[in-house]
Amino acid sequence: MKIIIDNLNRLLIKNWIAIIMALQIKKILVPLDGSSNSFRGLDVAIHMARESHATITGLYVAGIVKPRTNDPITPLEKILLGHAQKIMKKAKLKAAKKGILFFDRVTYGDDGKRIVEIADKQNFDLVVIGSRGMSAAKEIFLGSTSNYVLHKSKKPVLVVK
Repeated sequence: MKIIIDNLNRLLIKNWIAIIMALQIKKILVPLDGSSNSFRGLDVAIHMARESHATITGLYVAGIVKPRTNDPITPLEKILLGHAQKIMKKAKLKAAKKGILFFDRVTYGDDGKRIVEIADKQNFDLVVIGSRGMSAAKEIFLGSTSNYVLHKSKKPVLVVK
């Protein structure tokens, strides 16, 4: 049964990719939090970028208020930025192995809102996001980030499971 579902998922992904290619995708935004699902989203985005000659921007949202420029870096911020660097390095390597130009970006704030804002303001053609990330406890009370992005974004969103 699992094999049939996996094959069906591959077929659905291929169909989605064909539809999306017709949209002339050139800039893909991929939110990354280090979870396996966010990297599954990156894998799909890489495949799509190869087909459409698009670039990918990986986005890490640190879930804290943006510090003022004069403030020293807090221990929490240092940990989050270190985590972001590791994630972006891994993502950039994956994209480079497939010949895809990858840009990284780190921002602060509420993850769903920031993803939607950046997708719109930076004029991305598509957002590819993993279905569930690292914030399982938050999801129980507030809903998932992917659900928020799917419903609030003015740009096309592909949710990858």
